[in-house]
Amino acid sequence: ARLLRREGPAVGLPRDFVIYDSSDQLSVVKQALRELRIDDSFVPPRLALARISHAKNTMSGPETFKGSWQPKDEQIGRIYAYYLSALQSSNALDFDDLLLKTVDLFERSAPTRERYARKFRFVMVDEYQDTNRPQYMLIRRLAEQHRNLWVVGDPDQSIYKWRGADLRN
Repeated sequence: ARLLRREGPAVGLPRDFVIYDSSDQLSVVKQALRELRIDDSFVPPRLALARISHAKNTMSGPETFKGSWQPKDEQIGRIYAYYLSALQSSNALDFDDLLLKTVDLFERSAPTRERYARKFRFVMVDEYQDTNRPQYMLIRRLAEQHRNLWVVGDPDQSIYKWRGADLRN
């Protein structure tokens, strides 16, 4: 959050963004259900939020839910699009966005990426088996200049697949 407040304007992120906690996120999803006229017994708010979080942790957007054979997925895609729009209009990020926006910053702003890559000459990651795609991208960008990366992990102890952990990292 501190890095994004300092460097975020380079990619159009305001310094005064707010971070939505789980209750704020749930409120936005419930509002989406009401405004999109989706029955919360068909798509429970917590289910929608979990699916949105999982999509973010795999760096997938609302479009990934389109064309699915499951009717709920189409609705979750609509809720996800609404959710992103609501966060943006409120200058808000959720916890998943803290990683996603940092990756976006490093991808789009070479001077920022290079400054932080110089700052972190050595990068060590424990529990590497539980990293998701945004974490992998962040680690990759931080370590690319010096190439001093040390990771520790055991694929047999991976417990965060539900949160987007990817053993292929």
